[in-house]
Amino acid sequence: MFGKDKKSDFVEIVSDQRIDVAMQYPVLGMTHAEKNCLMRREVAERLYHAAKRLPAGYRFRIWDAWRPFALQQELYETYSMNIIRDFGLDQVSESERDAVIRGFVSEPVEDRETPPVHTTGGAVDLTILDASGKELDMGTAFDAFTEKTKTNFFEQADKEPLRTIRENRRLLCRVMLKEGFTNLPSEWWHFDYGDRFWADFKGKSAIYGGVFTKEEIGGYGQFRK
Repeated sequence: MFGKDKKSDFVEIVSDQRIDVAMQYPVLGMTHAEKNCLMRREVAERLYHAAKRLPAGYRFRIWDAWRPFALQQELYETYSMNIIRDFGLDQVSESERDAVIRGFVSEPVEDRETPPVHTTGGAVDLTILDASGKELDMGTAFDAFTEKTKTNFFEQADKEPLRTIRENRRLLCRVMLKEGFTNLPSEWWHFDYGDRFWADFKGKSAIYGGVFTKEEIGGYGQFRK
């Protein structure tokens, strides 16, 4: 069941003093990548409130937001091959292999009530830039295939530079969670509002359903703060 805001409109985020847009899938050459940073209006509002909580001169860098369903399919197919190779999954059962793959990339389930969360406009992948414009050290790259991407992986760190990584991840989580987002525990960069992941964590109904093509979004304007 969806909440009352299922049909909330989309807006485009552009780079400014609070947010740097650096959509990664066009850079990585994905055929179905979306170059514009699109998300639900309420998500954008909360994101800007979170950005204001960052230290002076810091800002967010967004790597991914809304995805067309075709991109989710492309990512699943491409990343599945890489994960099978990197984790040596050639000889395990199909169910074991699929479980590992789904830990890193959502299966492209064509169901608008339980869709890949990035198709809803409620999910965003991001990091933090310091006052010089450099990405904070978060310990792994975006979309890395390693257990180190788990948000709490460095929580027990007691030596530098691992303590710095821990504090950087804590900062990102703190400012986002204060604005109502939830974090996907397996990916330090992934946050949700209003989608089914958020709903599961909050014990609520999802607000947003899947929107699978840009044509379905229709018209949208740049977000005005």
